[in-house]
Amino acid sequence: MTLTEPATARSTETTGTTGLHEALLHEHSAHNYHPLPVVVAEAEGAWVTDVEGRRYLDCLAGYSALNFGHRHPVLVAAAHRQLDRVTLTSRAFGSDQLGPWCAELSALLGKQMVLPMNTGAEAVESGVKVARKWGYEVKGVPADQARIVVASGGFHGRTTTIVGFSTDPDARGGFGPFTPGFDVVPYGDAAAIRAAITPETVAVLIEPIQGEAGVIVPEAGYLPAVREVCDAAGVLFVADEVQAGLGRTGHLLATRAAGVDADVYLLGKALGGGIMPLSAVVADADVLGVLQPGQHGSTFGGNPLACAVGRAVIELLADDGPDGVLARARTLGPVLHERLAGLVGKGVTGSRGVGLWAGIDVDPRLGTGRAVSEALMRRGVLVKDTHGSTIRLSPPLVITEAELHGAVDALEAALADLAGLAGLAGLAG
Repeated sequence: MTLTEPATARSTETTGTTGLHEALLHEHSAHNYHPLPVVVAEAEGAWVTDVEGRRYLDCLAGYSALNFGHRHPVLVAAAHRQLDRVTLTSRAFGSDQLGPWCAELSALLGKQMVLPMNTGAEAVESGVKVARKWGYEVKGVPADQARIVVASGGFHGRTTTIVGFSTDPDARGGFGPFTPGFDVVPYGDAAAIRAAITPETVAVLIEPIQGEAGVIVPEAGYLPAVREVCDAAGVLFVADEVQAGLGRTGHLLATRAAGVDADVYLLGKALGGGIMPLSAVVADADVLGVLQPGQHGSTFGGNPLACAVGRAVIELLADDGPDGVLARARTLGPVLHERLAGLVGKGVTGSRGVGLWAGIDVDPRLGTGRAVSEALMRRGVLVKDTHGSTIRLSPPLVITEAELHGAVDALEAALADLAGLAGLAGLAG
């Protein structure tokens, strides 16, 4: 399948040109992003269409927020039904969607309680607060002395507390002073976690797979070793599954795929089906039960519209049959990684990943990850770069095998284009 030919322009009236929209964005939006020159006007499944009628295969999927693709009919129908009823009550009152959503998500994960929030960063912030409060009230850590062990290279959001324990200079630079109480250790090193734990440590917070860092998959024994360290020290294992969870790896949770159960799960992105922001802290009552009325909250957290979509998301995730999204990621994942392995030495120096998720290291002689992303865009595929010459592939889990092959074909061709421009035509040939 080739993706190099742009589709004909839509017959419907477009809302403007790419240049106009980019100019408006440059003038009136803060420059905290450097987007590719694509202005999306419509989307469905694994495809988006820009304002000029060009179609692209979306292989970023909203950083995994669109695991079910754009405008999944089950999720759109759930949103439409709820829009005709009630969209927001605030938590000052109950709604007929919140209780069922909490119960269904608890059952799906095998935990007892859910704390609803909106974004992944809010879930992480809430997880930090819960872990500290648990440490004071249950473990007996002296007031204001709680510490949390985190991993270098991790990405957990953009709030000031979270960027304070980031090791990414772009995320941290210019935003201090930072919140104390975090101990950073190398990712993948359980012994370093053990050495960092003190009597004041209340939790270990890690991503089971580091997404923003370039889809870094730890060795098989790492997560079980983290679980053992936490058990021995009497601290909480908090798993940030905002990107890795909810089907991306072919499993409900990447932590569980490694045979490990965390004490606290932090969820977001795909939880709202790509329609509504929705996130959650999920744990048993002996952890989340430390929160009492007035101690934490969110105006929009757990709103009826998001919960209605979230309940439909849970139904899709609960279907682990051969036609479900989890099975599709497990089936197509090996196809993706086999194809990428075939590009090593042809402009790719290495790749790694699980399920429909891959980090691809491009030979820096061909250009930056941004240059590769732009070359792929010209061939009808959208991806995102990270950290130098690395790009990430995280297509919607509804992608077909033919579309997946088309994406890798486009990558191979884009690498050849860049190799030619760099005078290294034999490298990607």
